[in-house]
Amino acid sequence: MGRARRGAIAAVAGAALLVVSLGPSAAAATTADGDPVVTVVAATPADTQAQAAALVSAMDVRQKAATVVMGHIPTTDPTALKDYLQRTGIGGFILMGANIPGSEGALHDLTTAMTIDPALPPLIAVDQEGGDVSRLPWDDFPSSVTLKTQPADASAEAFAGRGALVQRAGIGVNFGVVADVTADPSMFIYRRALGTTPDDSAARVTAAVAGEGGQALTTLKHFPGHGAAGGDSHTMIPTTGLSKADWEATDARPFAAGIKAGAELLMFGHLAYTAVDAAPASLSAEWHRIARDELGFQGVAVTDDLGMLEASGDPQYRDPVANAVAALAAGNDLLLTIMFSNADTAPRIVDGIVAAVGSGAVPAARLDDAATRVTALRLKLAAEGRGLDPCGDCTPAG
Repeated sequence: MGRARRGAIAAVAGAALLVVSLGPSAAAATTADGDPVVTVVAATPADTQAQAAALVSAMDVRQKAATVVMGHIPTTDPTALKDYLQRTGIGGFILMGANIPGSEGALHDLTTAMTIDPALPPLIAVDQEGGDVSRLPWDDFPSSVTLKTQPADASAEAFAGRGALVQRAGIGVNFGVVADVTADPSMFIYRRALGTTPDDSAARVTAAVAGEGGQALTTLKHFPGHGAAGGDSHTMIPTTGLSKADWEATDARPFAAGIKAGAELLMFGHLAYTAVDAAPASLSAEWHRIARDELGFQGVAVTDDLGMLEASGDPQYRDPVANAVAALAAGNDLLLTIMFSNADTAPRIVDGIVAAVGSGAVPAARLDDAATRVTALRLKLAAEGRGLDPCGDCTPAG
């Protein structure tokens, strides 16, 4: 194997991948060893999927396993975050409150340090709903608390501004659009929901996706809907006996609307709709089938924080590695771990995935599919330059 090929594989291992030019425009030059020249190119919508598949095919199982993990450590030290991503090779990182420095410029410096290879940036994500769930303290745009009573255009404007803030901070993914629906003020999710009826929620979700589009990659949460499942999924597994037919007529509609509007990610909640599957949706192959086959979602399926399963106190979810493996097997492409996590959690999950693929508990094709979807989304960020815009003097968005 010549140096060009070895270089490409080494880059994969370090999460600093080179994008291989595969199309007709690829250079025909070869090295002295006879290997094709590896060229750094910007992915386009036409070839992103092919480039992602090519990159994944060059990875070993451990590299693929790392690609599908989104980890977290609590620090605002850019060097520590860069070292963490380099050491683990994971495909994503979620910024929580403990990662947010005091200014937009400082945050941009932090995310720049984390973007080790602009040709394949990590999926840096944030929960920026506004209002009750807001990691960026300078976000003064309206939240669901008031948007739920306003015309849909107000949601479009608010999320256009919010998306601009996320982008300017160098963050590529926003876990920000709550597609849950409930009219009950006593429900855990009520203040965070964009609507109190399926129609109103669907209209505002559509508007929010459109407003945020082109700035941050949009995520719909918490599929199949927290509004029908009472309780706080951070401390329990909320459960509902709602039938599939009733779900289709109610809680499904905002998600269907957001998917049609082009949301790139769908977050699966730790919610048990027992009439469909006794398992939480995050661990349910049937709910993933419904999202793909019935709602037409083709993007990246991401779990809600897997630590929440442990926090439920249910003994069958006490093992974080087993939870992650089960989530991947069920159909998730990106495994999110925050609660109870430390610097070794993501590597342990990677080890678990490798062992599960080796034993056949997770089919190799399932891991390939997940890694390809995640890689394609990272290439999309690179192609569109999202998250890499200079902050400059950070003139307020909007």
